[in-house]
Amino acid sequence: MSNSDNKEYVLGMIGLGTMGRNLLLNMADHGFPVAGFDLDPQKAAQLEEEGAGNKVKGFSTIKDFVASLKSPRTIMMLVPAGKIVDSVIEELLPLIDQGDIIIDSGNSHFTDTNRRVEDLESKGFHFFGMGISGGEEGARRGPSMMPGGDKVAYKVVEPILEAISAKVNGEPCVTYIGPGASGHFVKMVHNGIEYGLMQLIAETYEVLKKGLKLDNEAIHQVFKEWNEGKLQSYLLEITRDIFAFKDKQTGELLLDLIKDQAKAKGTGKWTSQISMDLMLPITVIDTAVAMRDLSRYKELRIQAAAIYSKDESNGLQSEDQQAFIAKLEEAFYFSMIITYAQGMHLLMQASEEYAYGLDLAKIAKIWRGGCIIRAHFLDAIYKAFQKQPTLPHLLLDSQIESFIQESLPYIRSVVSKAAEQGIAMPAYAASLSYFDTLRSETMPDNLIQAQRDFFGAHTYELIGSEGTYHTNWEEK
Repeated sequence: MSNSDNKEYVLGMIGLGTMGRNLLLNMADHGFPVAGFDLDPQKAAQLEEEGAGNKVKGFSTIKDFVASLKSPRTIMMLVPAGKIVDSVIEELLPLIDQGDIIIDSGNSHFTDTNRRVEDLESKGFHFFGMGISGGEEGARRGPSMMPGGDKVAYKVVEPILEAISAKVNGEPCVTYIGPGASGHFVKMVHNGIEYGLMQLIAETYEVLKKGLKLDNEAIHQVFKEWNEGKLQSYLLEITRDIFAFKDKQTGELLLDLIKDQAKAKGTGKWTSQISMDLMLPITVIDTAVAMRDLSRYKELRIQAAAIYSKDESNGLQSEDQQAFIAKLEEAFYFSMIITYAQGMHLLMQASEEYAYGLDLAKIAKIWRGGCIIRAHFLDAIYKAFQKQPTLPHLLLDSQIESFIQESLPYIRSVVSKAAEQGIAMPAYAASLSYFDTLRSETMPDNLIQAQRDFFGAHTYELIGSEGTYHTNWEEK
């Protein structure tokens, strides 16, 4: 593409894959003149073709692309995280001026964003990281966006981001998150919660299929009905639709033809890793990451199944199906609450550790629309933190407590029944164990401290006494 419209465009996008292209088309639909750059001339041409009738320009030469942008230039990147982001920035810097704005909208690790913020600020450029959720359709019709970093730069693009974002009750699903890498950190935790919820839905499928022996149409109906009630969410909505999607060649349910080996981009793992660094447990998310990893060992699972399949039971067929499905719905609600609660707790701890000053009510508010974890339940989270911004944990909110108390007997019943029948529900079980431990005024960790002191002289503290102590435990 040639540069025929010099300095006409208010924002430029580097990376014209589906997400980048759709975001630009969304901006153009809202009246913003935009330009896109991709090394692939076909992608640049596709942008112009799909944006016909709007002020949209595609480039495959970066100098022409940069020259087409109004000053101060605003350049957004949607390229794979890691070294590619750094190489794009290196290529850009000689072509732009101090005061120009660079936005990384990919799934970068927040520590990389920290480094880039410091480096670019020292060189006189504005930079911020922005998490975007909603997938291809969200990018085109309205995503949820989590920008954090340079607030001056954010204010420049705020009108564009608010215009293109998803709306809930007329309110945009975008807000300034905080300083530094806070935007990418919040998006990382969003993805961790996503992992947890997806694992819970997968375990639900396992119980319905292997436990209750329901056929695909019956499972479709369960997810359809659940999505029409208090469990309403984007992930249940797409699960419902997956159970209605037939393979065109075979006429079979496409899901039945897909390998049971889950892949990952890494954001769930990052969430688990940083939670351990901050010493804050997010057991449902950790379990979800671990189960994706275990799914990859297909050959090992086949060998183990051949040895232990004789121990399989007849499932849950002795149960009243409708009654058990009703219990399962409540158990899912319980586990869903715990998953969100763990994610919000991690955000609170990170906010203190990294001085992000996160507003958890605003974060819950912008997650209500556009993003992958949007759900009816986010209204309750929003209200809880709006009422008490310094709420130490979501489970301490009175409304959330009523939800937990109501569903607690059902998750106990479901998890125990599944365990008796050899049906794996690791994320459900993790949510219940987390809850039971969190509500324990005393834990058995005094024994762990005694053991540590016994074998390693690591010392311990005494109840009602200052200081640390060591005992020679082998002294007679």
